[in-house]
Amino acid sequence: MTSRIASYFQFQRYGTDMKREVIAGLTTFLTMAYIIIVNPAILENAGIPRGPSTTATIIAAVFGTVLMAFFANRPFAIAPYMSENAFIAFVVVKVMGYSWQTALTAVFFAGILFTLLTLFKVRSWLAESIPLSLKCAFATGIGLFLTFIGLNETGIVVLGVPGAPVKLGDLSQPSVLLAVFGLLLTVVLISRKVLGAMMIGIVVTTIASIALKVTPLPQSFVSLPPDISPILFQLDFAGALSPGFFPIILTIFIMAFLDTVGTLLGLSMRADLLDEKGNLPEIEKPMLADALATVAAPLLGTTTTGAYIESAAGIEEGGRTGFTALVTAFFFLLALFFAPLFTVVPAHAFGIALIVIGSFMISPLAKIDFDDFTELIPAFLTVVLMIFTYNIGVGMTAGFIAYPLMKGATGRIKEMKGGMWVLALLSLSYFVFGAK
Repeated sequence: MTSRIASYFQFQRYGTDMKREVIAGLTTFLTMAYIIIVNPAILENAGIPRGPSTTATIIAAVFGTVLMAFFANRPFAIAPYMSENAFIAFVVVKVMGYSWQTALTAVFFAGILFTLLTLFKVRSWLAESIPLSLKCAFATGIGLFLTFIGLNETGIVVLGVPGAPVKLGDLSQPSVLLAVFGLLLTVVLISRKVLGAMMIGIVVTTIASIALKVTPLPQSFVSLPPDISPILFQLDFAGALSPGFFPIILTIFIMAFLDTVGTLLGLSMRADLLDEKGNLPEIEKPMLADALATVAAPLLGTTTTGAYIESAAGIEEGGRTGFTALVTAFFFLLALFFAPLFTVVPAHAFGIALIVIGSFMISPLAKIDFDDFTELIPAFLTVVLMIFTYNIGVGMTAGFIAYPLMKGATGRIKEMKGGMWVLALLSLSYFVFGAK
């Protein structure tokens, strides 16, 4: 059985093995298991009941991640995106007044469009038009973005005051001290090349947090999945086809498209999956996996899904094939019945992995020509705006707009590929309709 699995997922080709892939899959799950709690909590603001939404979140993650495993053979997990769920709940429903059923229909249309563009290889054409400097910026920006999230989740860095928007957290808090302990433990284990270092750091910190009564034990470890039927197949096509709703569909499409492209390329660069031209071979496969998952998600009752940047945690543990994704999907499936157990991992434990990831993902900056300002400035804007706006989409779109501007202003427009013009126009549309 083991040899068949190794052969199917091509362990030898990617320089990995069963133990490494299992640890990587579990690590990815532990760093993104928060979505089981957070996504339903956000969507509850749109009127989607939390219990059914929890089940929908898990099933959507399992469906998309299994597709990624078997169809694309990539170590990327798929789950509902955080920025898109907030856009649906707080903008489309609460501010604009549309029903959640109508909002989910917009997600469904975006998924159909993704699928068609992927099948006709338009999305891969656009992805291959992105210059190497921006691809390097995506990888670095995503890594530092995750670090910033981790610092905030652990309480090491907290919100400040006007003029000094962030500051050092309260180091006397037990949760912060546990995070610092876990961080030091993790980096020492990594330095000593211990397999599963980040997972060990997360688990040890969680156990210590429970032992010190910083994190309470759940009241139960096993629970039946909430009934999904109240939100299953609840789309409103009539409402979504009204002329005034088109900008919302466009916004959801652009946000998800840019997030997915940047995440796939950034993660692939770190996993050393790009070819000599800086492209991801057979990129249509992971793109089709996330497109089909986005079609399924609103039918289940949740929002746009896509490749998760937390997959970087599993990649750093050596995950290189779809078996990593399959292991992640398995633990999501278990979470249908053991959600209280899996969600006991506190933010100050899983945040440790997010902090460490940034140190690994900063290396692509070395591939950027620092003497060529037409390459450096768009890459720089991409990285800093990803972090300082707390929005991957804003950083990416800024890079896509700055790149042709810099090339045009210096008389080097011929260096651009045709797809970059399309991405620049999409990015302008993002700022007109969707930048938040």
